[in-house]
Amino acid sequence: MSEFIPPGTRFHALPSPFPMKRGGALHGARIAYETWGDLNAARDNAVLIVTGLSPDAHAASNAGNPEPGWWEAMLGPGKAIDTDRWFVVCVNSFGSCKGSTGPASVNPATGDLYRLDFPELSVEDGADAAFDVVRGLGIERLACLVGNSMGGMTALALLLRHPGAARTHINISGSAQALPFSIAIRSLQREAIRLDPNWNHGGYDDATYPESGMRMARKLGVITYRSALEWDGRFGRVRLESDRPDEDPFGLEFQVESYLEGHARRFVRRFDPNCYLYLSRSMDWFDLAEYGDGDVLRGLARIRVDKAVAIGAHTDILFPLQQQEQIAEGLRLGGAQADFVPLDSPQGHDAFLVDIPRFSAAIGGFLSGI
Repeated sequence: MSEFIPPGTRFHALPSPFPMKRGGALHGARIAYETWGDLNAARDNAVLIVTGLSPDAHAASNAGNPEPGWWEAMLGPGKAIDTDRWFVVCVNSFGSCKGSTGPASVNPATGDLYRLDFPELSVEDGADAAFDVVRGLGIERLACLVGNSMGGMTALALLLRHPGAARTHINISGSAQALPFSIAIRSLQREAIRLDPNWNHGGYDDATYPESGMRMARKLGVITYRSALEWDGRFGRVRLESDRPDEDPFGLEFQVESYLEGHARRFVRRFDPNCYLYLSRSMDWFDLAEYGDGDVLRGLARIRVDKAVAIGAHTDILFPLQQQEQIAEGLRLGGAQADFVPLDSPQGHDAFLVDIPRFSAAIGGFLSGI
């Protein structure tokens, strides 16, 4: 398997060795990133975006890559994250397969892919790596740190482990600890991959790829990324026009099944299975209660920012709304002016990617006030 690196990606070399939270260290590791806008003379207008599990660093089109990014509607001149005002940096998650070092990268000690020889990965490792990118760009303090989904976890870890790293924080559909439902779903996703015979204990290649396992893992994920309300409104009980062939009596029959199948097939060869396993497990392990003597609010209260907002959707079942409310409460205990903004979006966890009017108003409104 090879990495999947978008055109125009830039790279930051991490310190060597780069120590990992759960043991071990990496040599020659790097983080992929992209930038938009200009850093001002005072170097105080920088915004860092840390992402969910699967996105690359290409959040929006730029000079290096004119193709639309995964957050194109949110980021750019005059948009909610206004690149006429802000110098924006987006990093690809540490452990990913889209430019940053991870299990799909070459181990310089052996010349082979790391695969399962990659050290145990934590959200905190991703936070430390992202912080090193910021320092490498000559930025002493971010104007704002923005974290989506898993990136919301990464952002909290960064703020806790690197005091003073940012003046303000936007946490979008994030959490301070993994909850049992989310852990259960991710456990099933990992099991689907590991039980595919082609996974071969991480030793697959392009010819023998665990496609069925990745398809099932992605389908489970997509089901939890959206809401039952949206599934009903979007597909109802509409059946496919073509009849099922006799040799496949339990095959695809409804439009929602066809949608999931198409979505999964587009994803499976664009993300490395071992990277998926590592990143998924890192979220399960994350728990700010470790930093608060067993209490997550005390862990959050150790974070110091001037101002913050935690935004979520009522229909999110993967990172439910009470987790964003908890983030705001904990940051307030630490002295921040922290608001909780629940949005009536029907799109579930993925709402921040598709419900641009609601999320743009919340994000842009916050940034305009700092």
